[in-house]
Amino acid sequence: MADTTADPRLAAPRAAPRRRMRLSWADPVFRAVVWQVLIVGVVVAIAWYLIRNTNENLAARHIATGFGFLGRVAGIPIGESLIPYNPASDTYGTALLIGVLNTLDIAIIGIILATILGTLIGIGRLSKNWLLAKLTGFYVETLRDIPLLLQLLFWYTVLQGMPGPKQAWHLGDAAFLSNRGLKLPRLEWQTAHTWALVAFVAGLIVTWFCTRRAHERQDATGVRPAVWPVAVGVLVVLPLIVWAALGAPFTLELPALRGFNFQGGLTLAPEYFALLLGLVTYTASYIAEIVRSGIQAVPLGQWEASRALGLSSGAILRRIVLPQALRVIVPPMTSQYLNLTKNSSLAVAIGYQDVVSIANTTLNQTGQAIEGIAYIMAVFLLISLSISLFMNWYNARIALVER
Repeated sequence: MADTTADPRLAAPRAAPRRRMRLSWADPVFRAVVWQVLIVGVVVAIAWYLIRNTNENLAARHIATGFGFLGRVAGIPIGESLIPYNPASDTYGTALLIGVLNTLDIAIIGIILATILGTLIGIGRLSKNWLLAKLTGFYVETLRDIPLLLQLLFWYTVLQGMPGPKQAWHLGDAAFLSNRGLKLPRLEWQTAHTWALVAFVAGLIVTWFCTRRAHERQDATGVRPAVWPVAVGVLVVLPLIVWAALGAPFTLELPALRGFNFQGGLTLAPEYFALLLGLVTYTASYIAEIVRSGIQAVPLGQWEASRALGLSSGAILRRIVLPQALRVIVPPMTSQYLNLTKNSSLAVAIGYQDVVSIANTTLNQTGQAIEGIAYIMAVFLLISLSISLFMNWYNARIALVER
């Protein structure tokens, strides 16, 4: 047997020597790490200095800190509340929660209405009807140049100048508009309505799963199964069956004039109504331009090809143009949603009690200015991040994917 240990070619390969990492300023990775560490250190140092300085000044002036005041009785009268509230027994924490709910109420409804109105106006600006195009153009160019605060004061003054309850403008016996606000019928909510709503939400989930399966089936076979029969069954038929099985209650509480004011029904106070009108009409003027530019960003060949297939203008807009325009519309639309939410803080100018108004009253009564401002900042930061997260998710869902 031949000896192979002496042959260097047959010897086992030696392990490569470990390369020693050399930290050099010429290395861009090393520079990036150093700069990031320095920036974080500076930020932490500034934050520590500000916190220490603030605590020393507060202690020198014998000013209490912390959020212990949230458990004390508020005594703040609140005109509109989505949850039960008694100023004689409820706490500052409950009052601030009502402020958050009022802000969310005006923001969510305002975003929905502004989106609908802005989309219609943006499409109207591209209309071949000369009068419609000029009217929508005048709307956009006028309202965008008027400060929002001035528009809120205008709407509030208009509503305050409306006739009293006895001379209120009315639509039959269902709706009344006066200087006390807008009165509308209200559905008397019962257990059957709650279960019907639960069935509708469950139907939405089922419809989503069916739509997802239909997409997968279409990608695999090229044939898309019909989803609408399932959608009609779980979104319409199922809630109706649940509602009927529990007695089918449907009672509307109509507003009625009793003495010097209306009793019953749903009330939209002048402050709420003016704030909603101002935010919707102002934000819709910006959304209209976003929608118009998004539609114009779709190549003209898409319109011509669709017309060659015999589609009507409405079908082309709904099925061809708007789905493509969404990829251009959604990113700037996020900014307008954030602007509307933050602009709702101007409610303090017309007396609507949102989170800013109630927090200002709270810090004036308790002297907890830092905590009050921190609460406002945290609320708006959380709302803004939630809106951005949802819109970014939706934008990613509609983005073009290369296969």
